[in-house]
Amino acid sequence: MTSTFLSHESGHKRFMKQLAVGVWLSAALCLPAAAAPLSNARTVIPQAVQQIISVDYRELRDSPTARALKDKVIPDNVKQFEAALRRVGIDPDLYAEQITFVSYRGPKKIIYGIGIAQGPFQQKEFLAKAKARKIKPEKYLLSDIYPMGGGFQMVFLDPITILFGENAAIKGAIDVRDNGAASLAANNAIDDLITSIDSEPVWSVLDQAGTQNMVRSALGQAGSLTNFDAVKKRLLASDYVMNFTNGVTFDVMVKTSDTLTAASLSGLMQAGLLLRRMSGSPSEKLALETTTVASSDDLVQMHFKTDDQRFQALMKSDLFTAVSR
Repeated sequence: MTSTFLSHESGHKRFMKQLAVGVWLSAALCLPAAAAPLSNARTVIPQAVQQIISVDYRELRDSPTARALKDKVIPDNVKQFEAALRRVGIDPDLYAEQITFVSYRGPKKIIYGIGIAQGPFQQKEFLAKAKARKIKPEKYLLSDIYPMGGGFQMVFLDPITILFGENAAIKGAIDVRDNGAASLAANNAIDDLITSIDSEPVWSVLDQAGTQNMVRSALGQAGSLTNFDAVKKRLLASDYVMNFTNGVTFDVMVKTSDTLTAASLSGLMQAGLLLRRMSGSPSEKLALETTTVASSDDLVQMHFKTDDQRFQALMKSDLFTAVSR
């Protein structure tokens, strides 16, 4: 799926560099235990979400295919953050528990980015060291915002959840929890999708604009042969999830406005798969043999499950690139 983190490129490059510092800090504070569920982080996610990407790094450590997949799925600017971690001696594949990246629209349609790291952090030790070094936090509503240098800042939302980002982005998130700003709970299309997938090792949700772009890319030639614009405006949101238990499962879900739209889109996606099976490379054809598309009520589901070898073939296909970035 096309990442909205690519919008306002210079600002997001700055954000990701700062996020790298923050997650390095959180990793240094981390103890080996399970990460918190996303529900602990929902309280600071604004309504105007563009994209959320969540990665359970513990799951990735247990699967060679998952580790290879991460390089294919995670956007380039997140890879830059990981590279920055390694340059300071912290390997996120070893130390990170769960990290969630959120891009959202703030005032005047400005795109903000935040990171939420979850795990059993040594909050008391951190606060004691900050006090000893005379690092004074900025008080904002009920939160203490700690400066980390380079414009990067962090907040302990609770002992197991740390919020990272630039000052304005952090305050926009805190406003959701403590100042009555519209929250993710008011975004029914996105919130409903997250509720059904947030226990998966790798998942992402996209807003309406991102979903429209993703579906158009996934349809390929099938989209140009039909009146896709008539369906496009009735695509509301989408998600993808990946699971690595008993093989590899890759699922895409598109939420539409009604049952008729879902059925129409399902037919278009089936036509797109057929065209790709006819024109694709041998490895792509083999991978797509086990890909199915179906609609149910207002939802369209694309499902793929196979062993590691066939999944490696699918990862090389244009279709996989279209729906996973």
